[in-house]
Amino acid sequence: MVENISRTLAGLAGSWLVITTVSGAIRSFVLPRNESVRLNMFVFGGVRALFNFAARRASTYAHRDRILAHYAPVGLVALPIGWLALVGLGYTGIYWALGVKDFTKSYELSGSSLLTLGTTSESGFAVNVFSYSEATIGLLLLTLLISYLPTLYQAFSRREIVVAQLELRAGTPPGASGLLRWLGHDGDFSDNDDQWLAWEEWLVEIDESHTSLPVLAFFRSPQAGRSWVTSAGLILDTANLLFSALDVPRSRQVELTFTAGCLAVNRVRRFFDHKSETEPAELRTPEEVAAANPGRAAFARAWQELREAGLPLRASEEEAWLHYKERRTRYASSIEFLSQLLLAPAIR
Repeated sequence: MVENISRTLAGLAGSWLVITTVSGAIRSFVLPRNESVRLNMFVFGGVRALFNFAARRASTYAHRDRILAHYAPVGLVALPIGWLALVGLGYTGIYWALGVKDFTKSYELSGSSLLTLGTTSESGFAVNVFSYSEATIGLLLLTLLISYLPTLYQAFSRREIVVAQLELRAGTPPGASGLLRWLGHDGDFSDNDDQWLAWEEWLVEIDESHTSLPVLAFFRSPQAGRSWVTSAGLILDTANLLFSALDVPRSRQVELTFTAGCLAVNRVRRFFDHKSETEPAELRTPEEVAAANPGRAAFARAWQELREAGLPLRASEEEAWLHYKERRTRYASSIEFLSQLLLAPAIR
């Protein structure tokens, strides 16, 4: 009697585990919206803890960057392993509930069916039906991941093209004043709408891709000094500096790009904010944290660089700083959070 109850409960628990895992896989890669999946959080959180442990022992940023560059690929490979392990465990309970001799034999049958090995067989119509369904689910889970790898890397490639272009335009290390000087090299800021439109489209794609495929946010740039977070902050700081410091007509396209950027970084931040169980801020030195939060001195330096470039500045530096600081509150906390989470390099 007790064994029958145990088998029934194991079958119910196994069914729930299989359904939950398959649902999580579908919501991760098929559902076109930003839904969080708790199973994925556990897998990536566990992998991240291991990488954080190794990164804390790195003495330089470049070394930490090399270590964390492997985090997203390893986490992505670990994800289907976690899915398959849970599905195998769930079907183990189902087979045991269907009358397979013992739990060990049920586990062997589950592993054989899930990995389509065919090394273990069991008689009975119901058992065979579930065995075939498990083999189908195993192939489905692997196919889901494999089919979405090209999508991930295409989105990554498009993202990194803009990141590299920004470095060329804003100097090394990239800064908002440098990018603004490049935009106004001919003294005319009214002919840059095409460039601002391209940045708006890039920010909108960041908003969509980095919440619907959140692992993409953790894929690091090929160069240690680059990051999509730094680039997004650079575009927003440049637009902010243009609005606050320069005495030039304001373009509607720049306004749209600034709004799109604020929405993008805030939405990506909201997606990760209550889900991250790591402590990424501990990986950065106090100097790196301070560099990610430019204050009055940084604004004064940018103001001086713009003056030396001969760009038309507003009459009052202090008033310009107040406008810059107020507008920066719309995105600065999200840039800082994402910089800590991803260990991004600071904007100069």
